[in-house]
Amino acid sequence: MQYKEQLDLSRIPQHVAIIMDGNGRWAKQRGHERSYGHQAGAETVHVIAEEAAKLGVEFLTLYTFSTENWNRPSDEVAALMSLLFDSIEEETFMKNNISFRIIGDIDKLPANVQERLYNCVRNTSRNTGMCLVLALSYSSRWEITEAVRQIATSVQKGELTPEAIDSNMISTHMTTRFMPDPDLLIRTGGEIRLSNYLLWQCAYSELYFCETYWPDFREEELCKAICDYQKRERRFGKTSEQIS
Repeated sequence: MQYKEQLDLSRIPQHVAIIMDGNGRWAKQRGHERSYGHQAGAETVHVIAEEAAKLGVEFLTLYTFSTENWNRPSDEVAALMSLLFDSIEEETFMKNNISFRIIGDIDKLPANVQERLYNCVRNTSRNTGMCLVLALSYSSRWEITEAVRQIATSVQKGELTPEAIDSNMISTHMTTRFMPDPDLLIRTGGEIRLSNYLLWQCAYSELYFCETYWPDFREEELCKAICDYQKRERRFGKTSEQIS
């Protein structure tokens, strides 16, 4: 079945978020070290970013490295940081008119990786197509904690009253404030959980879980997920009659 042919291009989700899971298991099944799976997964990032841009997705946010991932074996973390440094290819962004952003506790990343990332952000800032966002050293609990701390500081300074705090204000203190909440969240690799990813933002996102490991997730898999999304009725707490 060709899912791309079934897509309604007028109803492409504006923001797709992906938990890229299964790299390590994919590598182990092939008799390789986990790092081999991460390398293959990095290739998939370029494939999916190009396809999403072609389909008309405006924001693609990828869960690349969580705050909890720092607890992995040091050699794996070092390999991931090296891979991250090597896999930032500005040519791909420029060729596809993609801008690049990052969210997370970036200060924890190695200095050379930070420099590489920020250079790419600056050099692609004038691109007008899809925005590719990498969530690096990121977790929702970290993000929400930081937002609460910022708001509390404003209250302490007398710049803000507690009564003025609402959900919109909290959203403006999130690292994702420059983009809309995800319409569709995809998780590859067979696990069915959010793993501390965009918990505030995904309150009404459509969730899609698939067995496919991330290195095998290709254009048709993305189109299949979007087809599934397009079959759903998004009510946001309302009734079907109100939506229609």
